[in-house]
Order: sequence, then structure tokens, then C-alpha cells
Amino acid sequence: MPLTSTPVPRRLLRDDVHDRLRDALVSGDLAPGEQLRDGELAEQLGVSRTPVREALLRLERAGLVATVPGRSTVVTTPDARTLREASAVVAAMHELAVREAAPLLTAPDLEEMRRAGEAFAAAIAAGDVEAALAADDVLHGVPVRVAGNRAVADVLDQHTPSVRRAERLRFASLAGHDSVVRHARLLDHLAAGRADDAAAVERETWRCLDHLVDLTPDPTTTGPATPDPTTTDPATTEEHPA
Repeated sequence: MPLTSTPVPRRLLRDDVHDRLRDALVSGDLAPGEQLRDGELAEQLGVSRTPVREALLRLERAGLVATVPGRSTVVTTPDARTLREASAVVAAMHELAVREAAPLLTAPDLEEMRRAGEAFAAAIAAGDVEAALAADDVLHGVPVRVAGNRAVADVLDQHTPSVRRAERLRFASLAGHDSVVRHARLLDHLAAGRADDAAAVERETWRCLDHLVDLTPDPTTTGPATPDPTTTDPATTEEHPA
């Protein structure tokens, strides 16, 4: 699916290109199995191929695309193993962030989380998945920001997109209502200064995605989850020199 053609501002160009491609992958605008050509992506985004190639490398590390130099780059299909591994890492990082941030959170921080929780609940009630994900990012992002742990933030930046693809399924179902309850418990614990209890709820919130593992194929039993990237594609070979 074509991306919006609004040119990306040159400041923060590399990160902006990455974020726009990541969001298109998570939302499904770039669908599993779809072949990506850096020249076409660069033209659609109004940038050179260099930031697109850099973004694709980062997205490959996140498990969202599969790239073979000189051959095809394709959007991966979510699989059980990737989701299981990513959700475990993301849950552990958010648990650590909440534990570290708990004694540092200010009244405005907690209010920001409360407002995000209310927006999340309203979005779930309305069936608005995009708004739910946006509110969820704000709510869980506050402890990450306040903790100030760059290692945690970097790990989350790499692995959260894989989890978010599964989250879209969860928030589109009744399971999203469970998160409303967990958010309320998290805020109650944080407001009362119960760091350990808050951290436990945060971990539970992210590990509850485990039930979705059964809904995704496991490449160890079903074969490759994406088109075989070892098959040469003449349309892409000159864009990814070996």
C-alpha cells in the first residue's frame, strides 16, 4: 500500500523515516508478505534511499521485515516464537521502568497517566483501536520517561513494534477491557507508593499477550512465516547491492 507522500522534514530525517515505516508496518498498511523496494519508499517519502535503507536495517532487527542483501526485502508475518520472545522482553523492561520510576513520579506525571487511562477506556468502549494504542503508549511511556534509563528505552524501541502488531488484535477484542482494569490498579499502586505492586501489575499487563501466541504460526513447525527472501527479485537487486 502506498505511503503518504508528504515530504519528511530534514531534521531528524533518519528517525522520522524509521517511525513512519514502523507505523505503517504495525498498522498493517504495509502488509505481511508485501515486498518493499527502497527506491519506491524513498520516492513516496520524499527522501533519498540512504535513510530508507537505514530504517529497513533497524526494522529488520525489530523483526518487522526480512532483508537479504541483493535480493528481496519483505514484511514479515507475526509468528509465535517472535511474539513470545518480544513480549517477555517488553514486559521485563516496563516492569523495571515502573519500579525505577515509582519513587520519582510527580503529581503531574500521575495525572498524565490518569488522563491517558481515561482516553484508553473511552477508545476501547468506542472500538477505536488506533486511539487505544495511542493512549496506551502515553500511559506506559510516562514511567519509561521518568525512569530515564536509556538502555530500557532502547530495548523497548527495538521490540515494542512486534508486540504492538499483536496488541491490535487484543485491543480490537474484549480482552482490551482487561487492560482498563489493570491500568486502574497500576495507578492506585503508584499513587500509594507501592512500587513492587505497581511493577507486578505492569508486568502482568504486558505478559497477558501470551494468549495471542497460540493464534500465530510458529516457524519451527509451520515453515517460514514470510516469502522466501533467497529468491532473487530483479526489481530489487540493484537497490540492495551485495
